[in-house]
Amino acid sequence: MKNVRILFVDDETAFLDTIIKRMKKRGFNPERASSGNDALALLRENPIDIIVSDIRMPGMDGIELLGEVKKRYPKTEIILLTGHATSQDGVVGIKEGAFDYLSKPIEIDHLVSKIGQAFDKILRDEEKKKETEFRVKMEQQMVATKRLASLGTLAAGVAHEVNNPLAIINESAGWMGQILEKEELAEMPRKTDFKMALGKINNAVERARVITHQLLGIVKKDNAVLSEVNVGEFIDEIIQMAGVEIKSKDIKIIKHIDDTLTSVWIDPHQVRQILINLLTNAVHATPDGGKLFLALEDSDKDILFFIKDTGEGIPKENLEKIFEPFFTTKSPGNGTGLGLFIIKGIIEKLGGGIDVKSKLGVGTTFCITFPK
Repeated sequence: MKNVRILFVDDETAFLDTIIKRMKKRGFNPERASSGNDALALLRENPIDIIVSDIRMPGMDGIELLGEVKKRYPKTEIILLTGHATSQDGVVGIKEGAFDYLSKPIEIDHLVSKIGQAFDKILRDEEKKKETEFRVKMEQQMVATKRLASLGTLAAGVAHEVNNPLAIINESAGWMGQILEKEELAEMPRKTDFKMALGKINNAVERARVITHQLLGIVKKDNAVLSEVNVGEFIDEIIQMAGVEIKSKDIKIIKHIDDTLTSVWIDPHQVRQILINLLTNAVHATPDGGKLFLALEDSDKDILFFIKDTGEGIPKENLEKIFEPFFTTKSPGNGTGLGLFIIKGIIEKLGGGIDVKSKLGVGTTFCITFPK
């Protein structure tokens, strides 16, 4: 209670001097302002829990101050002061959102009691807000857990069942390819067309293999294997792995590594998978001749990876959906919608986090955080 932040507002200096003195004797350390405008100026600089304001003041009166405070600082409670002859003003104030009103002259014990009640209300409102936020968060986690459990069961079954016919298709396509290379079929009509068709089959098998691998990744629980990694070499390796697509689109890579970072302790295999996935997505999003930014920074407790593209950006309504399974903005046949979902799961298993910011027409930035 003694830590409650109080502001007294009154144009009568003698009253302010007296009330501030008496409140200090009670252990409080209140602020003071001689007008509504002075009070608002002070509020811009310092947070206040409770304002005790006279209603009748020149310029901005207490009712006007009440309106401005409720609009700008809704958590702040206001107790109004009024003379006996103008108690109706106090009733008007309560209708406008004031906590209560007191009549002058003020009984100090009554005022302290009323301040205590107002502060209790602030604490209760804060607790209700936290409870609501916690309840919503728990409900979201429960929904996500149920979805993941169902998805995991489905994924494992589908991946297992699909891999068997894929293996047969792949083996048969390979056998047909070997036959086409035999000498007796050297003059076979439309041989090139058959080879092209086999190539499409092989590409489709590989694509299906990637999808089943990603599905199995949903339920696979890999333990992190940490090792010390040279930062410069690791980042160069990531860029090199995406080098073909980068060169084909004439994209310029701009990298920045914090001077304090020469080596880091990470799981190189899983972090490599994360960064290659994000970098590849960034290459796909960036137009020919664009730029990509790859940065690694050091904070007090975390290591931060940034991947920024200069593409079209992600619409605001899609930002919360991009980590959902099977959600993709790519054209049919070019994306499974599992990549970001998988890497988010990997990052969370490693104790990290991922954040995305995007602006249409400017580009998208992904920030991955790992604890040191």
